[in-house]
Amino acid sequence: MSETIKRSDVNGQIAKLTIDMPGKGANILSGDVLNELDQHLDRLKGEDGLKGLIIVSGKPGTFIAGADLREFVASLDADREEIVGLCRRGRLLFAGLHELPFVTVAAIDGICVGGGAELAIACDRRIVSDAANTQLGFPEVKLGLFPGWGGTVRTPRIVGLYNAVEMITGGKSISSADAVEMGLVTESVPAERLLDAAIHLIEQETESQSFLEDRKKWARPLKMSENELSFLGVTAAGFIEQQTKGHYPAPLAALEVLIGGSSLDPQAAGELESEEMANLFGSPVNRALLNVFFLTDRNKKQFAAHQTSTPIEHVGIVGAGIMGQGIASTNLRSHLPTVMNDTVSDVLQRGMQSVLEQASYSRNLKGPDVDQTIALAPLLSPGLEITEFQHCDLVIEAAVERSEVKKNIFSKLEEVVDPKAVLATNTSTIPIDELASSLAHPERFLGIHFFNPVRKMPLVEIIRGTKTSDATIAAAFAYVKKIKKSPVLVRSGPGFLVNRLLLPYMSEAIELLLEGITPQAVDRVAKQFGMPMGPIQLYDVVGLDVAAYAEKTMASAFPDRIPQSSLVTDLVEAGRLGQKTECGFYSYRNKKRRAESDPTLNPFIDKYKKQDRDPDAEEIQDRLMLPMLLEACRVLDEQIVEDPRDVDLSLILGIGFPPFRGGLLFWADTLGVAKILKKLDRYQSLGSRYEPTRRLLRLAETGDTFYD
Repeated sequence: MSETIKRSDVNGQIAKLTIDMPGKGANILSGDVLNELDQHLDRLKGEDGLKGLIIVSGKPGTFIAGADLREFVASLDADREEIVGLCRRGRLLFAGLHELPFVTVAAIDGICVGGGAELAIACDRRIVSDAANTQLGFPEVKLGLFPGWGGTVRTPRIVGLYNAVEMITGGKSISSADAVEMGLVTESVPAERLLDAAIHLIEQETESQSFLEDRKKWARPLKMSENELSFLGVTAAGFIEQQTKGHYPAPLAALEVLIGGSSLDPQAAGELESEEMANLFGSPVNRALLNVFFLTDRNKKQFAAHQTSTPIEHVGIVGAGIMGQGIASTNLRSHLPTVMNDTVSDVLQRGMQSVLEQASYSRNLKGPDVDQTIALAPLLSPGLEITEFQHCDLVIEAAVERSEVKKNIFSKLEEVVDPKAVLATNTSTIPIDELASSLAHPERFLGIHFFNPVRKMPLVEIIRGTKTSDATIAAAFAYVKKIKKSPVLVRSGPGFLVNRLLLPYMSEAIELLLEGITPQAVDRVAKQFGMPMGPIQLYDVVGLDVAAYAEKTMASAFPDRIPQSSLVTDLVEAGRLGQKTECGFYSYRNKKRRAESDPTLNPFIDKYKKQDRDPDAEEIQDRLMLPMLLEACRVLDEQIVEDPRDVDLSLILGIGFPPFRGGLLFWADTLGVAKILKKLDRYQSLGSRYEPTRRLLRLAETGDTFYD
């Protein structure tokens, strides 16, 4: 087995351990790597004449990207004592750095997170590069865990309990500048000076011996009064509860460990950390969030599989409406020159102004950054005439959702753009082959479907038509990667993937209203399940006119499965379009434009009401989720996507399906097919939309699951 950690010496008195995993793009702390580290530390203990130890990475831009999560997965079913032992082993191994008779320094360039950050804080000192990608953090709560190798013990003793609570329970990484300000690291220097700075620091510490004083200080409990601890606990717990809605137990568990361990000596605090970690490890939420991690990792690797010989350097956008603006601003933030076209001059000017405001938006300023606006403005060009697209490598149409309009646009574009240019539509409903039917070169045409709001939504559906070439698909994947979005390859069909699965969920919510269930009750159950908002409020956010058009398309394709009601049509005709008209299923005529119950909705519902019922929450949840699940089975059978993982990632990124459930099909696997079929049997009187699919019946026969 190739070694990962290599020992070398600097000036004869400083040892350097370089971590460089063979054949990997980033370092991770696997069991084998920890064994190597243990052996190196054991040898260093017995050496005389050393002034210090420097730990560095052999991979520029990455220090250590955390622990080996595949080993985590292999241990998910381990018993409690084994998990406690694994945590204790890592913690005591890192503690060995403080037992060396000389100063230890972590010299960090790039990503240093999770187990890598725990290794770094186990050193006496840390120096970081000032590179933009250098960051330190403890993202374990995003996996349903918290730092388990001493991170909850050492961090509060170095930076204080308040800072440690914020870092560990929030799971967000901090920049090199913030790490210096917090006191987590000693200084930030250019990457090329990192080693020299570490050597200089060792010389200083050898003379001052201040690192030994810190070792003594960090070996004691923290000095905080009961009142301080109580105040921190109550305020932090309230904030965490507000953020997690009770669905994610790890942040609260981390808070309890941090506060409980602060008054203990490090050994006892470490044992508390290990014991509490065993309560989370292998839990349903931990398993689900690990699955989400691997879904995302798989998607990143799919990027690499699609290499293109036609890089996208200039992009054109047809349409200066909301979607066109969102796509253009995303291009600008990735420094892609973009031409925006609209046939109406005023619309184009307003659209360009909005694009620059979106592209230069600063979270700190809570508005556009003027300097950023000035820097990005040269990348955006207006185009009243379609001839402005002649130099574009990719043109994305985001015009009105009407087939004849789009076909006309693409006919004109074919006459203007370079023969190698890619043509794409942002349509959410119209089949790709229908739009490609009049093109001379349909092989370079496809769908690139963004979700609204583009700035916030990471998912992009790359929709393949019957004649779309592999080269066109590769170019689209490369483009979506360049603008830092997550692409999923989808075969063309009604609603493509996300909207096809979303519409049964939304239309079933309307059926529940017609059975006498209130909008608030429907939405409350959906949010209790973990959805970011309920389906009824989602109608208002999307716009009832937009939803009505999508429902019409889906009902036309699948009349036996999409319940058709005139309720939404009546609301649209009455001008109740949702948030944009301050009135839909809810009223938004208040200062904060929040959804409020609206009694004037009742006559619209009463006109079509079938009965008055008061079902329990389980039935409402079943009625919302099972139609979506059944449609996902059909999507897989029709090979709209190739893998259940594509379904799950798309729903998490596209509609906010709760990550703590692991994805729709992952959640179905946790329920088990037998339980799903039993639930479906209860609703057979509602028609074919609740009829078990061939895939479900086959899984029941074989005992298999959606995930292999």
